[in-house]
Amino acid sequence: MSSHQKLLNIQEADRGLPSWVIFFLSVACGLIAANVYYAQPLIGLISVDLGLSMQSAGLIVTLTQLGYVAGLILLVPLADIFENRRLSLVVIGISVVALFAAAIATQVYTFLIASIFIGLGSVAVPILVPHAAHLVPEAVRGRTVGSLMSGMMLGIMLARPLSSFMADNGSWHVVFSCMAVVMVLLIVVLRLVMPRRQPNGSLSYSGLLCSMLTLARTTPILRRRALYQFFQFGAFTLFWTVVPLLLTGPVFNLTQTGVALFSVAGVAGVIAAPIAGRLADKGLTRPATGFGLIAVVFAFLITHIAEPGSTLSLTLLVVAAILLDFGTTATLVMGLRTIFTLGGEVRGRVNGVYLIIWYCGGAIGSAVGGWAYAQGGWALASWIGLLFPIIGLLYYATEIWQRKNS
Repeated sequence: MSSHQKLLNIQEADRGLPSWVIFFLSVACGLIAANVYYAQPLIGLISVDLGLSMQSAGLIVTLTQLGYVAGLILLVPLADIFENRRLSLVVIGISVVALFAAAIATQVYTFLIASIFIGLGSVAVPILVPHAAHLVPEAVRGRTVGSLMSGMMLGIMLARPLSSFMADNGSWHVVFSCMAVVMVLLIVVLRLVMPRRQPNGSLSYSGLLCSMLTLARTTPILRRRALYQFFQFGAFTLFWTVVPLLLTGPVFNLTQTGVALFSVAGVAGVIAAPIAGRLADKGLTRPATGFGLIAVVFAFLITHIAEPGSTLSLTLLVVAAILLDFGTTATLVMGLRTIFTLGGEVRGRVNGVYLIIWYCGGAIGSAVGGWAYAQGGWALASWIGLLFPIIGLLYYATEIWQRKNS
């Protein structure tokens, strides 16, 4: 990199990123993150079409999550040594190939393998977020992270209704074909507008991977924030893996378009991201975290108030979706804001550790959710889902206790 380019990068970091660049990166985060979730409301259709049993249907979501975890371990740490824009574009390219493979799959194993690589290619998001955080001043870092998380969560939440609607008016193959094309276009545009960032890290690749274990072992706040999100995301993925099966089953008998309309309700939870970012910038991370965990607890509890299949029951499921998405998004943003204060030179790795633990919770939630629904319907699945935030709250109580006794 030339000395002139280095000077431009330093000046850009001092004044922050232009608002239009932050907006575009938020959109990019949403488009990329959505790839992990397009299959979630379609697992019934895909399972029937490819001959996958109901007990194994959760694999469609679980393998994508595990692919994401693999990307977090193997690819995201590279952001501390490789130029970030180029790394992001290469990773998105992986998702392009995987999405096209899923689109043309006619055998279950082909689709499941493609699902792994869809997850792997979606880790461009945790490369873009710390990249943006590095380029803005400390005073607005929470707000910037909140903006990118708003885009990411909006993409996650809109992925479900969009894929349901497209599948109902075409097929699930069309969903993956269209999204592969969108990723190709995104690569072109990101190449033109995304700022470059060359980190100063000098560790070898093996050294990077080993240092992630060291960071996880020696950084208590990183472990705590990651475990909060482990429980939150476990509940989140269990809910959104099981609810499409519930809504299209005999209790509610909704079409895929009906599931799409239901999923739109969860989009309301996206307002949590900018709110959480501002609260974190004001030093209110701890109480807001407790609120986020409690919101997810109530999300599961209220689904048991009304008779299953009734209008009230469906209404409460909508409210639960909003509470769930709101609580999960709030704790996510505050967690990222917290760990990004640990230092720019390790930001890629601490982000990787945080998200690895987070997505392990998601993979467990989706796998357990599919099994629990097959064994005992919504009743069993939802009570298991409730355990995730309850355990998170008990762990949160230890933070409050430590503070009072310190």
